[in-house]
Amino acid sequence: MSTDSAHDLPSHTAPSDTASVHETAERLAKVVHEGQRTIPEERSLLVCKPSRVESWRIFKIMSEFVEGFDVIRQYGLAVSFFGSARASFEDEVYRDATQLAGRLAKKGFAIITGGSSGVMQAANKGAFEAGGDSVGLNINLPEAQSYNPYLTNKFGFDHFFVRKVMLTYASEVYVYFPGGFGTLDEFFEIVTLVQTKKIRAVPIILFGKHYWEPLLAFIEETLYREHKAINQKDMELYTLVDSVDEAYDYITANVSC
Repeated sequence: MSTDSAHDLPSHTAPSDTASVHETAERLAKVVHEGQRTIPEERSLLVCKPSRVESWRIFKIMSEFVEGFDVIRQYGLAVSFFGSARASFEDEVYRDATQLAGRLAKKGFAIITGGSSGVMQAANKGAFEAGGDSVGLNINLPEAQSYNPYLTNKFGFDHFFVRKVMLTYASEVYVYFPGGFGTLDEFFEIVTLVQTKKIRAVPIILFGKHYWEPLLAFIEETLYREHKAINQKDMELYTLVDSVDEAYDYITANVSC
């Protein structure tokens, strides 16, 4: 091969790449247009491996991303609260969530939650009563999950993964109160994204030593010491607190208000 032909190689491949991009864009536009017209009233569940492309579902997923980002971009400084939707923990858990959210709202933080009951409602109540922004990003479930009455803005998602993206990119601080699978899922999601540098490092706060210490002991003893599945610095990605004052002081000291 001559030097000239070698230099010409990128120009030969570029049109093909450009054509591929255009073909993909045209195909996506066609699918979205079709999907917008064909959204069924009764929507079947999304299976793990669909046998065919459902145009309406692609449109719905894209529209949820667009609308979700439109909601969260309205707020500058924000903190996301996570925790149980159930009233099964001690009363102090919910009082602390209300108090912390109220104090942060007065400091200028928008309070963002999953918009439902339990810890989420407690945090939204604190923000609402303090006159702050109180946002609920809810999930539409077969068993209806209602919004709590303390929201100044809200949006409901059909897809958990879209909602998770919104909650992941919504805030400058993430606070985890005691909860169930959903709370733990969101905690490990954020920690993994920071660990792998997919998002910038942000304060990750675990509230309540009695609840979190057994899990943190497992992470240190089993994941780190026994199996070396994580690095020692990975355990510095989150901070354990046990009071509203401790959480508030840490947040205001580590986030520019």
